[in-house]
Formats: sequence, C-alpha cells, structure tokens
Amino acid sequence: MIPTEADLTEAVYRAAGAAVSDLFREYPEHDFYYCALVTPGEAFGPSLSAWSTQALAAAAGGSPAEADLLRWSYADSPFCTYGERHLAPIRGLFDARPQVYELPDDEAEAEFELRLGAMVAAMARLDAEGLFGDGGRRLSIVAVVEVPGDEAENAARALALNPRAAAAAYLAENAPTPVPRSPR
Repeated sequence: MIPTEADLTEAVYRAAGAAVSDLFREYPEHDFYYCALVTPGEAFGPSLSAWSTQALAAAAGGSPAEADLLRWSYADSPFCTYGERHLAPIRGLFDARPQVYELPDDEAEAEFELRLGAMVAAMARLDAEGLFGDGGRRLSIVAVVEVPGDEAENAARALALNPRAAAAAYLAENAPTPVPRSPR
C-alpha cells in the first residue's frame, strides 16, 4: 500500500519531534537559532540539521567572516543528520511512493510538492505544539524545510512556518529577492 500524504506527515511529525526533542534535551546549554529538515531535489525522507550560537562560535573560531559563511549551512553544522535513529526508519515510507526522478514532469512536480507539503505540515504541527518555544523564545529560532539550491522556495517555506521576526535573519541572507510580507 502506498503511504498517503497524511501518512508521511504523521511519520515526519513523530520522527522529527523525537529528534528535535532529543537535540534540545542533550544540549540544554545551547541557544539554537536554526532547525531544518533537509531533503535533496528528489524529496527523499528528510534529515535534521541545526545550529546554535555556541556551535557557530566554536566552528567559526572567532572569525566573523567564517561565521557568516557557516551560519545557515545545514551541511557544515556539527548537528547535521542529528537524530538519524528517529528519521532513518521513516525513509522507507518515502521510498514506497513513486520516485520523483522516475515520473513525467507534471507528475514529478506533484509528487515533490506532496512530499514537501508533508514535511512542512509536520514542522507546523511541532511548532503549534510549542517545540520551538513560545513568546520571545520562539522568535529566536527559525524552523525550515530546505531543499539545497532552492533558495526562493526555502525562503517561502521559512516565511510560512515562522513568525516574521523569527525568519528575518534567515530571509535576509537566503531569500534571492525581497520576500513579501507575511500574515504571521
């Protein structure tokens, strides 16, 4: 049986929630400002990446220029692929669906959007439950669903998932053009 979008959403919600909760619990002294579900252009099951101000300072070695290069790089984060014990098992659900790269263009686009929609819905649900904080604390972290190299869509998803103040720094550095105002 082919998993539905609702099946994918529920699986990502549970796995990402467990992975992010573990991350926050294991590193309580860190001030996380970036939490991303990352998937390649084929929209395979996602991986988690995150950055904290402490991890960035350590990775940049005191160099502001290096910090600027690393700040939003999911791949350079010491927390890249954190929580794989939770996320790896759900990839089979994504594999059970038609593969994006094997479909005609219009069907591939629809499948891609369905998969990303499930990831975004899962992150939105985690946010609504307060996983990324509330009040002022919520404004200090941007939660995103990223596809490497797709800056415009990444920015749009960041804006949809976050209060504008939480996404402002991310959008300033990652949006290819000015992003329209958000209702949030």
